[in-house]
Amino acid sequence: MMGTMIVAATRFAPVAGDIDANVRAIAGLIRAAGADGARLVVFAELVVTGYHPTLIRDTPALVLTENDARLEPVREACRAVSAVAVVNGPVHTAQGRPAITTLVIGPDGGLLARYDKQRLYGIEREAFAEGDRDGRFELDGTRFALATCYDNRFPELAERAAADGCTVYVASSVLSADNDSFEKVYPVRARDFGLHVVLGNVLGNNEDGVGCGAAGAWGPDGERTAHADTEIPGHVLAGVG
Repeated sequence: MMGTMIVAATRFAPVAGDIDANVRAIAGLIRAAGADGARLVVFAELVVTGYHPTLIRDTPALVLTENDARLEPVREACRAVSAVAVVNGPVHTAQGRPAITTLVIGPDGGLLARYDKQRLYGIEREAFAEGDRDGRFELDGTRFALATCYDNRFPELAERAAADGCTVYVASSVLSADNDSFEKVYPVRARDFGLHVVLGNVLGNNEDGVGCGAAGAWGPDGERTAHADTEIPGHVLAGVG
């Protein structure tokens, strides 16, 4: 890769079960981050529906397909600013249950990659199917790895990413202010495996508690390179590469 790529880590408060409202917010953040020069825009876990596993389990209409028409505003936003969006929601699988799925939508609106969360936590095990393969994509000569919230507790995912030539590790999560991942997981993964780590997080109430925002990034030395304001929805920029 020539030079530094600008990535955006986002935070906002999804509305429980309101896909249309959340998609509008996601699309708006993509356009805003793209206008600020971001080539990649990273969102939180289950951002399309909000982090509400029980509601998703009990509401089949909340489950998406990979090319769901309800995501068209996201695809349009990616095309408008020539950015890639890392968007997470419940997506159908062949196993019957949906997965907690990251869809990587490219600058042409096409699907660059799909990643299904491999390590489910708590109530998630009652609502979702586990993924069985790592997530990867390439952009402008840089190789990216995908991981989702509880996945990040398991260092072997980051270890495999580094061994596979990835230099940026994208972590879509739902974290409250008292979560120790900000000190004991994300900077450690970055430092131990020489990766840039980019975190998308939420604000507002969800089934796990209250999201604290604090999206951002860590450099390969484990130091914070971007740290979002915890109160205001929006994005924060970081350079990778």
